[in-house]
Amino acid sequence: MGLFDKFKKTFTKKVAIEENKELDAYDKGLEKTRNEFVNELSILGHKYTKVSDEYFEELESILIMADIGVNTVMKFIDELRSRVKKENITDTKYLQEVIVDELFIIYVNGESLSDKININYDGPTVILMVGVNGVGKTTTIGKLAYKYKSEGKKVMLIAGDTFRAGAVPQLEEWANRTNSLFYGKENTDPAGVIYDGLIKAKEENVDIVLVDTAGRLQNKTNLMKELEKINKVIGTHIPNAPHETLLVIDAATGQNGILQAEAFKEITNITGIVLTKLDGTAKGGIVLAIKESVNIPVKFIGLGEGMEDLKTFDIESYIYGLFKDMINDGK
Repeated sequence: MGLFDKFKKTFTKKVAIEENKELDAYDKGLEKTRNEFVNELSILGHKYTKVSDEYFEELESILIMADIGVNTVMKFIDELRSRVKKENITDTKYLQEVIVDELFIIYVNGESLSDKININYDGPTVILMVGVNGVGKTTTIGKLAYKYKSEGKKVMLIAGDTFRAGAVPQLEEWANRTNSLFYGKENTDPAGVIYDGLIKAKEENVDIVLVDTAGRLQNKTNLMKELEKINKVIGTHIPNAPHETLLVIDAATGQNGILQAEAFKEITNITGIVLTKLDGTAKGGIVLAIKESVNIPVKFIGLGEGMEDLKTFDIESYIYGLFKDMINDGK
């Protein structure tokens, strides 16, 4: 049984049995991508009933338009051609199911990359947030604070972006909105602020510490030194911390987001990606492109503007969100 058939069984059962809020969020959040991508795929299936070179050429263009990325698409098309030849596939309708299989395989790639957060059960879990300015990093921290507060955790926000005008009070506002603890000072050494903030976090028996950082990529050497210092300070206070370093990327920036991921991967140890504003773009294939390009798992995705619209990433729900119409058509 192929992955496509498994999805049909799994998700039609889920949808039939219960109102699944997570699936509903993926369904609505990926609507723009699905409407463009899957509609084009369906039209292609009607235009060509038999697999041909022309079919592959048009499929390639559709995948690139969904922002899956040129390199990823070329590799994907090669794998698809190989499978078509090996399994002697001629019918384009059946090939659509194979495409779902292969897109899933691109992300999983035989690995067990975890989309789960590494929780520290012996003191605070420290999550370091990085990313260029303007991608929604501060808002994402606020939404993560809301998520963990909703789960009954004691949360603290530490403002490590100390020199950008308005960054510290903006984060403090999110702390107030989510009823989280806060520590921050403006125009001072970020590592020193984080040092003092972590002392307070331990004194207050905080469960989750979310640390904001500067988003200046113009001078990677300076940022690398700053992040090295921050990591050293955090590790001195809490062994094996930070437990996660999450890179926030605006999904709407497309391939530029991949360049950001590559740049940050060079200067610090990124453990996961947060993709914001995925609901506002038709280029939802960026999820696959980022994983293929930098081999870092997506851990959270933004599927709306509401506090509860930052979702833990789930590859099966993502594939369902993209191919729901095809899955339901074939049940």
